Amino acid sequence: MELIKSQKGTQDLLPKDTEKWQAVENVMRDEAKLHGFGEIRTPVFEDTKLFQRSVGETTDVVQKEMYTFDDKGGRSITLRPEGTAGAVRAVLQHGLFNDALPIKLYYAITCYRYENTQAGRQREFHQFGLEMLGASSPIADAEIIGIAKSIFDRLGIKNLSLEINSIGCPECRAKYHDALKEYFAKYKDKLCETCLGRLSRNPMRILDCKSPICSEISENAPRMLDYLCEDCKNHFESVKTYLDAAEIKYTVNPSIVRGLDYYTNTVFEFISNDLGAQSTVCGGGRYNGLVEEMGGKPMPALGFALGMERLMMIMEAQKIEFPKPETCDIFIGTLGEKAKVEAFRLTNMLQKYSIFAVCDVNDRGLKAQMKYADKIGAKYTIVLGDNELETKKAMIKNMKTGEKSKISLGEKFVEDFVILQTENQDDIKF
Repeated sequence: MELIKSQKGTQDLLPKDTEKWQAVENVMRDEAKLHGFGEIRTPVFEDTKLFQRSVGETTDVVQKEMYTFDDKGGRSITLRPEGTAGAVRAVLQHGLFNDALPIKLYYAITCYRYENTQAGRQREFHQFGLEMLGASSPIADAEIIGIAKSIFDRLGIKNLSLEINSIGCPECRAKYHDALKEYFAKYKDKLCETCLGRLSRNPMRILDCKSPICSEISENAPRMLDYLCEDCKNHFESVKTYLDAAEIKYTVNPSIVRGLDYYTNTVFEFISNDLGAQSTVCGGGRYNGLVEEMGGKPMPALGFALGMERLMMIMEAQKIEFPKPETCDIFIGTLGEKAKVEAFRLTNMLQKYSIFAVCDVNDRGLKAQMKYADKIGAKYTIVLGDNELETKKAMIKNMKTGEKSKISLGEKFVEDFVILQTENQDDIKF
């Protein structure tokens, strides 16, 4: 019979991998909570119109990459390609804007985009993101950027560079669009078919095109920073002032526009060179018009999303040590049916005190049980037989040192075991 395998662009995270992912995610969650962010969990699929309206119909994501299908009711459904749209939809649907502002949310989700798979880029991928709604001050921009940097610092990641830019508001961007149309019109015969369609509708999207020819043409295109209105210019300068105050180093990169249409004003990316070529690990910025675009009242908002696959690859490349996975604290081996019942009872008792305890569930012989205990890295072992059941005492063996000592199987069994581990400076929670 043919073995069914996972789909192209997806990957299985096995226990040896998830231990590392959980350690990284715990740091992210801790940092988010430290700044007052609460977790939000939204559906994997949404009405297709949600992403067409928010992400933008002229983006590569909507035009080329979304997993869109009609369900059995004839409704157009899309697997989420990013997290912001669903979070904002939930805020509006459940009236969270009536809560104290700003609304601070974080999420750890899977996203889906149909694209060519490569290192760090999958069709099903994982994002950790923050969203802050109802904060207009440039200090919020600096705080969001600072949280991302703090996550990287806590994880021990090096060689990241922060690049920032401002893409203005709708008013100053209209003038910029006119300048872009005039510039790109001279290259109509060289632009790719997709960018020809963007030229009249949204010329800024040409700047984000991955085509080598379009990218080369874009190098000499007008820059948004030269077209910022006074308010947008002042906002961007203030963001830089706050970043300077927090001693967060950055470079102004006028080419950053981000790949989604909802961005306004501040945009930023954390770039790594440890994957063989420049790679964006984290990107974000402001999306002040998105809430209104999705049917809500005008509300400033901003956030970022961090790609877990690329982050994990960078940590591996930099040989950053992950916390060692927890191993079995104690394995209780058995000889005979009565011993099995007692081992099961003791194991359950230990587990109630958050002690990693295991007994045999495969009816193996004692030699095979001990081999299994060694494979799972048991720190201590006990063997129960008729004599141990009768005397209610057993020999406990430290598998690292080989040292043996007697332990009572009575009421003080758990307490005595914890004392023994404490004396040997073993890491255990009780």
